[in-house]
Amino acid sequence: MKKYTLEICVDSVKSAINAQRGGATRLELCSNLIIGGTTPTKSLFKEVKKNVDIPINVLIRPRFGDFLYSDYDINIIRNEIKIFREAGVNGIVVGVLTKDGEIDVDNMKKFIDEAQNIPITFHRAFDVCKNPIKAFHQLQELKIQNILTSGQAQNCLKGKKLLKELVDLSNKNNEKTRILVGAGLNIENIEEIADFTGAVNFHFSAKKIKQSKMKYRKQNVNMGLKEFDEFEILETDDKLVRKMTDYLQKRF
Repeated sequence: MKKYTLEICVDSVKSAINAQRGGATRLELCSNLIIGGTTPTKSLFKEVKKNVDIPINVLIRPRFGDFLYSDYDINIIRNEIKIFREAGVNGIVVGVLTKDGEIDVDNMKKFIDEAQNIPITFHRAFDVCKNPIKAFHQLQELKIQNILTSGQAQNCLKGKKLLKELVDLSNKNNEKTRILVGAGLNIENIEEIADFTGAVNFHFSAKKIKQSKMKYRKQNVNMGLKEFDEFEILETDDKLVRKMTDYLQKRF
């Protein structure tokens, strides 16, 4: 059994295949990574599951934006947890906050009940909560398996002091609630992050821009945000994943 986790977040079958080829130990599957990720379709999950052998955690996030969810959103989340549980997912990635920036414990309990025995990762809603130490203990009491966090900073390098504090708390708890370090992680900073924080669980996208194979390219028509080029595709690069894998295997 590996002594580290290398979770790659993906939003396509090709990215999932590339992540496994590069040595990922687990996938976080979502849609729309370019806006931080939303819930993938069941069809995408099934196609990924047909093509990879490593565990797949699925992000359940019904919309872009904050993590204060309406009753409608909560119902959608609960239903999607059930759908993916029945489809054979290995883990659920979810999170919800109150309007005051606290962990919404009541709704998290509903999600946990819906997941039954499937492990849960609390996603980066953690990074915008009011009190991360209090939040850690609340999630620990809820028996959440992982907390994905940058240390409440724009990237994990800037958040390394809080990450170290959280990893230390996790170790005192015999890693019943593990810290999964993510956001801005790459082969250039992984050693500094690992040395400083003591973390052994890492979340990485390993994305590169791939050019569309379209020959005819209609200009000045955008399907979404004008900042994004319709003919550039973000895809996980197996070589970037392999570099991270090689480093982690040597270290751990």
